[in-house]
Amino acid sequence: MSETNKSAAGEPDGILKFTLMHRCTAVAELILDEETGFILKTGNVFSPEHLPVGVSMKKGITDRAALNAWWMDRSIPSSRSGVREAMETLQIEDTRELLIRCFGLSLSDQYWICPENSGLTWEKVNFFDNDFSDDIGDVLFGAGRKADPLDFSSPDNTSDGNLKKRWKIINGKRCLVKGGSNPYRQQPLNEVIASEIMKRLEIPHVLYRVIWNKGAPYSVCEDFVSGSTELVPAWRIIQTQKQPNNKSLYQHFIDCAETLGIPGVRAFLDRMIVLDYIIANEDRHLNNFGAVRNAETLEWIGMAPVYDSGSSLGYDKSIPMMRDDSEVVCKPFKKHHEEQLKLVSSFDWIDFSALSDVRKMITDILSDEKAKDYLEERRIHAIAELTERRIRNLEMLASEKERKQVVSTDDEVEKDIAATY
Repeated sequence: MSETNKSAAGEPDGILKFTLMHRCTAVAELILDEETGFILKTGNVFSPEHLPVGVSMKKGITDRAALNAWWMDRSIPSSRSGVREAMETLQIEDTRELLIRCFGLSLSDQYWICPENSGLTWEKVNFFDNDFSDDIGDVLFGAGRKADPLDFSSPDNTSDGNLKKRWKIINGKRCLVKGGSNPYRQQPLNEVIASEIMKRLEIPHVLYRVIWNKGAPYSVCEDFVSGSTELVPAWRIIQTQKQPNNKSLYQHFIDCAETLGIPGVRAFLDRMIVLDYIIANEDRHLNNFGAVRNAETLEWIGMAPVYDSGSSLGYDKSIPMMRDDSEVVCKPFKKHHEEQLKLVSSFDWIDFSALSDVRKMITDILSDEKAKDYLEERRIHAIAELTERRIRNLEMLASEKERKQVVSTDDEVEKDIAATY
């Protein structure tokens, strides 16, 4: 693919010419460095309204720094588990090189780059309608290099996050398969628990299940983005306006989202914050929640269903650390869950009776015979007990009719990054 790309661009010195595309809409001319994937220059802008959310124009010129930040966010993070070994197998020095080899195509949105004079079309290359190679996913999951040339046509080149993950087509569905981290490999099981809690509370969510491979658990979920919609992370949404010094990140996000016309923002945040308290989620950073829009009309559909809740329930902590509230931190708006709960505008929607079986549900899921190598009975009991305790605390909080809602700008999260494992 890279050779086709190079000849189409007609640049022998590693400088490649592309058009940034949004499905079938030409957005802007780009010049990229082949080795680093970096956008060196932007040219004519054909459809400024289709520029990625948070990328602006000044005096007819695209903000190249903002566009590069968006573009580089599409690459596999260097901190991902097993990525160093994968880079050696792929014989690359930087995961950003993979962006050009797959034309920046993703299963999260509809953006891609079209090589100059290549004649490629969205219909020919997109991963929503066309099959893709397993080669990159195999390498990311530890496979060695094949004798045959690798096929780099894969959405795995543009998947973010630090946990080992890959895309697979299962029964005709685009599915994301994601592993867990040592020592407990708990995240895949936590995803199922979070799904069950959201089902009981009627919170829109992505449905997860667990599969086992070589003795290790992996979560599996279907892509909730279709061939005509796309996910816009909260991180991109807050880039649409400059945050005033006297405004909290929470209020800034709401203001940005409402200005864009995204419906149901505050009600969604209430539900997400409550869920994250119940499961003691430590990693709800600004790139694992967001909104969905129509990629053709640019109409906002609403907030995305809740996904990526695995870094919770003391996933990497010993039992004493789980019991120590000071050890349980959170994101994205406050550093501690008790402070973040103060942002919730209403608890009226919570049906606590629907959570009466949560302790048993957690115990059943974590007691899977295949999980016994990672989770001992004492740990499972502690996780279930602490979750039930947080639900009781939440119920007491919700019942305080005259509770004062004091929201401070203290305790803000300092940096929007995913946890390292």
